[in-house]
Amino acid sequence: MMTPDTVNAIGQQALLVATQLAAPILLSSLAIGLVIAVFQAATQINEMTLTFVPKLIIIGVVLVVAGPWMLGVLVDYTRELIRSIPALIG
Repeated sequence: MMTPDTVNAIGQQALLVATQLAAPILLSSLAIGLVIAVFQAATQINEMTLTFVPKLIIIGVVLVVAGPWMLGVLVDYTRELIRSIPALIG
């Protein structure tokens, strides 16, 4: 039966999965942004487009490297959620 505690647990698990999936992309983007910002501060090059291309490349590399793991986490969560439907409604 769907109780408020069950809905809360499902929502909490969904947020945890979303955080796990977003973390590699966001952390790598943050790291490369920090490195480029230090480089720009040291060289006094203030070009806005300088950060865009390296971030795009890093995000692409992270998606290629961590993509299978990310897809596995998402598929596992979806399978467990679908399997729990009979227990939730009955």
